[in-house]
Order: sequence, then C-alpha cells, then structure tokens
Amino acid sequence: MARFEIVARALDGIVVLRPTVFRDERGFFLESFNAREFAELSLPTDFVQDNMSWSRRGVLRGLHFQWDRPMGKLLRVCTGRIQLVEVDIRPDSPHCGRHWSAVLSADDHAIVWIPPGFANGFLVLSTEAIVQYKCTAFYNPHGEGAIRWNDPALDISWQSDTEPIVSDKDRHAMTLQQWLERPESHTFSYHNTL
Repeated sequence: MARFEIVARALDGIVVLRPTVFRDERGFFLESFNAREFAELSLPTDFVQDNMSWSRRGVLRGLHFQWDRPMGKLLRVCTGRIQLVEVDIRPDSPHCGRHWSAVLSADDHAIVWIPPGFANGFLVLSTEAIVQYKCTAFYNPHGEGAIRWNDPALDISWQSDTEPIVSDKDRHAMTLQQWLERPESHTFSYHNTL
C-alpha cells in the first residue's frame, strides 16, 4: 500500500504530498518520509540535515534560500497552522517572480517538497507553530540569501491584519530584482520537474 499521495503540484517543482494516516483510539501514526516511496515518486531521498522552528502567532520567517550549495526542503507542520509561501527565483524559469501559497496545519498532515530555486517563507496563523523540514544540503551561512517578504513586485497577500513580526535580517532583505541582478542568481537552473 502506498504511504504517500501527490495531491498538488505548483510552479514546475513544488509537490504537495498527503501521507496515509493510521488512526485508532490511541491517536494516529504516519510516515513523514520513506526513501523507497519517494524514489518511486521521483522525489529526492538524499537529505543531510533536519531543522525545526518554533514561532508564535504573527511571526513571519522568510523569504529564505541558499544559493551556495542550493538547498531543497521537505517541509511539514508539526503543531499549529501557517501560511506557506514559495517564490520562484530561478532567473531562467518561465515562472520567475511568481509565488505559490497554501495554508498548512498539523491537522492536515501535508508534506511539501520545495526544490532549490525557491525562496521559502511562512507566517504563523495559530497561537504557535512548530515547522520541521529536511534539507538536501548543509546550512551555509556564507551562501544564504533572503528576498524581502513585502517586495511590491511579488504581490503576496499575507493573511495578517497586523504588521508581522520579522527579524532585522528579513526586514532588510533584498528585493527580487536586486537578487536577479546578482551573478549568484544564476546558481539555479530551471528544470521542468512536472
């Protein structure tokens, strides 16, 4: 029996999976990763680092990416509810500058594959949220970047009535245009993965 079902694809690379959830009177059990099944779905299996973040309501993290040793992420929400936003920053992609957004929660158990070439961000909609993601590359502080979460060129409709809580680094991040003018932007090459 398959443990994962692909329920959506977006922007030639993002894949949303629904795991099989086994429930009984004790609670539930699910697999959040299975190398054999991911390979059968043509998804990556070589992850080298697991990360987890805890954030409170109104925190916005992003839009982050890593250009030196480009990093793909397999993301899921363990507690709470978030608005996930992915921006295509691959300069040769027909979708460059476009974004995809979805509300994810611990209740829906969705798992999202985000390939290298996307700037990743999320806004916490619940009282708190724990987000976990597996990475295909080790963190490199000298090769990371961020696109400004409120860059007008992106036209992202964040689901917040108040000013989000962001880090100084995210507040002063570059615009998409500034990123595309940098030579490092050509680290990412567009490949149609659908």
